[in-house]
Amino acid sequence: MRIGIHGKEVKGQQIKFVENFFALLAERKADLRVSSKFLKHLKSPRFSQFKIKSFDLGENLKGLDAFISLGGDGTLLDSITYIGKNETPIMGINTGRMGFLATISRDETEKAIEHLFNGTFQTESRTVLSLESDKLLFDGLNFALNDFTIIKKDTSSMINIHVFVDNELLNSYWADGIIVSTPTGSTGYSLSCGGPLLYPRSESFVITPVSPHNLTARPIVVSDNSKITFHIEGRSKKFLISLDSRVEAIDGSVNLKIKKSKFKVHLIQMPGQHYFKTLRQKLNWGLDIRN
Repeated sequence: MRIGIHGKEVKGQQIKFVENFFALLAERKADLRVSSKFLKHLKSPRFSQFKIKSFDLGENLKGLDAFISLGGDGTLLDSITYIGKNETPIMGINTGRMGFLATISRDETEKAIEHLFNGTFQTESRTVLSLESDKLLFDGLNFALNDFTIIKKDTSSMINIHVFVDNELLNSYWADGIIVSTPTGSTGYSLSCGGPLLYPRSESFVITPVSPHNLTARPIVVSDNSKITFHIEGRSKKFLISLDSRVEAIDGSVNLKIKKSKFKVHLIQMPGQHYFKTLRQKLNWGLDIRN
């Protein structure tokens, strides 16, 4: 089995865990491909015994059978930029904190690898949004699993964002910014700004204002078949836009359009795992200290 791997910096007690993780894959004679960004952190002498090939961002990884992310949700989002349009199934092993996407704990790693090699797992398809613009942005990696945002660049004054859905004016938001979230991203930045939780198969986008001046400006759910465009005004000549954790600065002359991508991200789920179970665990639903 050909497996791609990406992770974050390895330090402290994590070193032993990552060494054992690679050993489990080596025992099963996996063909390992590791991102060069992650490989530079694997400095322990034990890693030299594993046959590891490296790859760089933008390299074609079409031949992989699976991709494994070692870290938190941010690492998994970073991993998706390597997979791109190949739709390689991706497993998130959580060595971080929250883990809405990277749902497999360290203690479950060995069992998860067994399911991976035995084929006894399921995949959950998640909608991806894509950004179209008249300027090359994000080095052509113009997609996001979680969200797209427009945010003011400095702390001086709010910006005015005119949002259009299928060429119809939705609203002019006088705010710190705007978020367009997928159902997957509804548990992220959008949620912290008052947005609703969306079921992954709901086929929707959420448009959520960030700190709006008018408190009646509320999040709205629209079809993910919609095309969302923007016109930005403000005292500052520069604004920040982001796709997941990647950020660029633009000016108001750049045309931006958000729509549903033609490809999806396929998250590997272990038997017994479900989105509702993840919500209960991560958001402490049903938890009562009196019990």
